[in-house]
Amino acid sequence: MSGEHEKGGRLSLLTVNRLSLYLRRLEALEAEGIETVSSAQLAQHLGITDAQVRKDLAALGHLGYPGVGYYPRELIEVLRDTLGLQGEWPVVLIGAGNLARALLKYRGFGQRGFHIVCVFDADPAKIGEKIDQWTVLAMDRLAEQVAAYRAQLAIVAVPASAAQAVADALVACGIKGILNFAPTVLRVPAGVHVVAVDLAMQLEQLAYLVRTQTGTDSPPD
Repeated sequence: MSGEHEKGGRLSLLTVNRLSLYLRRLEALEAEGIETVSSAQLAQHLGITDAQVRKDLAALGHLGYPGVGYYPRELIEVLRDTLGLQGEWPVVLIGAGNLARALLKYRGFGQRGFHIVCVFDADPAKIGEKIDQWTVLAMDRLAEQVAAYRAQLAIVAVPASAAQAVADALVACGIKGILNFAPTVLRVPAGVHVVAVDLAMQLEQLAYLVRTQTGTDSPPD
């Protein structure tokens, strides 16, 4: 993906990522009772240029006021609408291992309107197990539950060896967006979107940055 916008005027993932950061900062400012904020203030907090902030927000419409800046409440509403956060999103979770259990405990999903409605696993030993308010379901119930909840989003938290088969099953059920925690690249058809979260890869990037900054060739003993 190149540039700041995809074909057809859709915002790039880089821009969407910044919009999410703006939203979190604006929500914090509103909670503090701040009534107006400038592009320079947003830029300074996020470590980017104020020109970038103005460019990103200008893509959403005429939101700022000369000599005033932006009203946090107004901008929050626009950002939430742009990001699709005005409603509730049912999400299915595939996998019932340690990572999945940690994700089920994460309150941030619900606070942003994402609600895990079902948990699935292929391991017979886990099917029927209770994890807080969820009961682990067999994979053969996936299509039924996706349809019942009209879910469009899924989280994949399974071993890499099983991830592609899981993705294929999700696509067949009508899932349109997959958050993939498996350390592998998923192949999906056009119209289905995948966002990968590879924790080991993030650590590898950090290790590289620290190594190049310090000039060391290996981690400390």
